[in-house]
Amino acid sequence: MKLPRLIGVVHLPALPGAPGAFQQHPAEALQVAGLRAVREAQALAQAGYEGVILENFGDTPFYKTQVPPETIASMAIIAAAVRESVDIQIGINVLRNDARSALAIAAVTGCDFIRVNVLSGVAATDQGWIEGDAAFLARERERLQASVGILADVHVKHAVTFSSMDLGIALEEVGSRSLADGVIITGRTTGRLVDQGALELASKAARHLKIPLYLGSGVTQEGLKTLRPWVDGVIVGSDLRQGGVAGADLDQKRTREFARSFFSASPKKAKKGKKKRARAS
Repeated sequence: MKLPRLIGVVHLPALPGAPGAFQQHPAEALQVAGLRAVREAQALAQAGYEGVILENFGDTPFYKTQVPPETIASMAIIAAAVRESVDIQIGINVLRNDARSALAIAAVTGCDFIRVNVLSGVAATDQGWIEGDAAFLARERERLQASVGILADVHVKHAVTFSSMDLGIALEEVGSRSLADGVIITGRTTGRLVDQGALELASKAARHLKIPLYLGSGVTQEGLKTLRPWVDGVIVGSDLRQGGVAGADLDQKRTREFARSFFSASPKKAKKGKKKRARAS
């Protein structure tokens, strides 16, 4: 399964039923969110992003593992509209950790992948204790005959793991024992970068397992040159937005510049550069 390397996050505003949408009629809230998703997905596609991921980011405070029916319906409608508007890969992340609904939405709308914050192990989060359920998800994907990739976080942000504290072992459990198609490493919270030592350790473990590694928080255009050689892909949201604030409107110029910086800082070019310097010395 070929996954996109550069993924832009579409931070959906509050959907029907969420506190942030209480002042709107459900149909109005859906229309606002849908129009924004289509507009941002088109902007990301035109800027060269290979994928987008739709998140119900505005639905705070989040349900732990099961969102209400109106959220599922809204995200399915939005996903279908985005699918018709762009020709790049589309992912679904139902926050906080409703992987079952994410898979269902992706399957019926023809989307390409989902993000699962806790696929393996147990984590203490701001929503309470969350347990991974990889066994169900793997079987459900087969039952639905869905060609949907699973990107899963390791030591996910806004949480503390109570399973393996060893990052390398945790990555192995997610990528091998839980059958993720790609693994994601993040900083401690949204917009915060992972520790460099942890990034290098995760990169080594992922390459040993031959599984794609994604950087999923805190990535900035300025830091790409240093970070890009350690990962196969990047999931970026906050840095593309006005003021670098998650949930704000896209900064069109920043969005285009980030894509150019990402592809110019590819691992292959970094390796070639090292070889040239070696010859010169």
